[in-house]
Amino acid sequence: MTRLLPTLHDGNRRWWTLGAMCFALFMVMLDNTVVNVALPSIQRELRASLAGLEWTVNAYTLTFAVLLVTGGRLGDILGRRRVFLAGVVVFAASSAAIGVSPNQAALVAGRAVQGVGAALMMPGTLSIISSVFPPEERGRAIGTWAGVSGLALAIGPVVGGALTEYVSWRAIFFLNLPVAVGAIVVTLFAAPESRDESTQHRIDYLGIATLSLGLSALVLALVEGNAWGWGSARIVALLVTAAVGLAAFVVVERRAAEPMVDFRFFRSRTFLGANAVAFIVSFAMLAMFFFLALYMQNILGYSAVEAGVRFLPSTLMIILVAPIAGRLADRIGPRWLIAVGLSLVGTAMLLLTGLRVDTGYGHLLPPFMLMGVGIALTMSPMSTAAMNSVAVEKAGVASGILSMNRMVGGTFGVAALGALFQHLARNRLGELLAGSGLPPSLREELVRHLGSAQERMGSADPVLAARVGRAASEAFVYALSGGMWLSASLAFSGAVVALLLIAPGRIGHGSGDTRELAAAETFAG
Repeated sequence: MTRLLPTLHDGNRRWWTLGAMCFALFMVMLDNTVVNVALPSIQRELRASLAGLEWTVNAYTLTFAVLLVTGGRLGDILGRRRVFLAGVVVFAASSAAIGVSPNQAALVAGRAVQGVGAALMMPGTLSIISSVFPPEERGRAIGTWAGVSGLALAIGPVVGGALTEYVSWRAIFFLNLPVAVGAIVVTLFAAPESRDESTQHRIDYLGIATLSLGLSALVLALVEGNAWGWGSARIVALLVTAAVGLAAFVVVERRAAEPMVDFRFFRSRTFLGANAVAFIVSFAMLAMFFFLALYMQNILGYSAVEAGVRFLPSTLMIILVAPIAGRLADRIGPRWLIAVGLSLVGTAMLLLTGLRVDTGYGHLLPPFMLMGVGIALTMSPMSTAAMNSVAVEKAGVASGILSMNRMVGGTFGVAALGALFQHLARNRLGELLAGSGLPPSLREELVRHLGSAQERMGSADPVLAARVGRAASEAFVYALSGGMWLSASLAFSGAVVALLLIAPGRIGHGSGDTRELAAAETFAG
């Protein structure tokens, strides 16, 4: 490494730094997609229910979402590079623990800890980039950052599918270890330390506690609502707890000397709009990948590798378009790019409402490609709009807020579509199996394990088992189509939000939207 040090100078340091941050981001995003492809294998080996699979995803995204703002704030206070490296270590250690997990509970617990590591890492990637690149180059840098994210999304399903099929689903977590080592080496070599020198260095513990309580209760209610009953005492108690926790968080943050979330950021319409878009696009994207991974393997019969390869058109579009979108955001501004991107995402979802039990891949290809282009046109301009609408000294906490809304959106997407999915599947399965003589308890068990329903019948009459298998597959597709309608509606509403809230033209520190924020602060004062 010492032989490479002379090549590092003021002219290229920021590009080496961008490479370091992209390397770490690659690890986080790779983990998202490899897990989706491995879900059916995890379901079979650990005999996990649909809710259990949701928690395999949501335990990670929930802790990730809840602690992202904390990770960004800690980076601003303690040093962004220092907190980032701590996150890499936690992420790698938890990945190793997941790889040896003996049961579903251990797997979910490991995923929760992995989310903590990711929460310490993720804000650092964007805040460090924002601190070393001037506003006129930031769109290009963030576009490259988003393109690397797309690269991880692209190869993740293939790598995950190959490891799952030929080695074990556990190998996908061990894959993080060498990537983590590389991220640490490159970061130590290239990335400078930075922090917010304008603060008194106080950590908002009460804000962390109230936000964690409110979000955790809300997501748990969404995931378990169908299983426990929406009118049950447990679900009602969780919803009340969520409302109280989130309301308390707002009150605490408004009174804190150094709040974890500075609500003055949201006086900027562009910052507010970018965060709303972050929630919406992640809601649509993660929910789609979650359920389509199950659909292609459990319903269409693809292997893990075959399913992974078929995701490639979507993620390759992200790789190709994201850097271009970043450059266009520098030139024309992010508003119209985001609106067009979300409209394409909504169109892709509408096309996916026509899925059937025997749908060919030719029907999946166009919406997959549209989805990739739409996500690429949305993500990097959205990030550029958010980061350019706040002072660079606040880049860490602003990045944390944006990333939190992305991850909360993904968590809500999987949880909300999971709740809708089970409701629609239960009703449809009841219609298709009317008169079959199956007891309600077995029908409920089939709903929780759609896609492997025929296997759940065990030694039952082969004719009945075949009927149950067909009915379960049809119920799965019916419920999936209903979920796609919900996601499409939300994506189109996001395009409207972008047009209404995000400022037209280029956005830079000290101009445009920043003046809007300064005026709001003056008026409030």
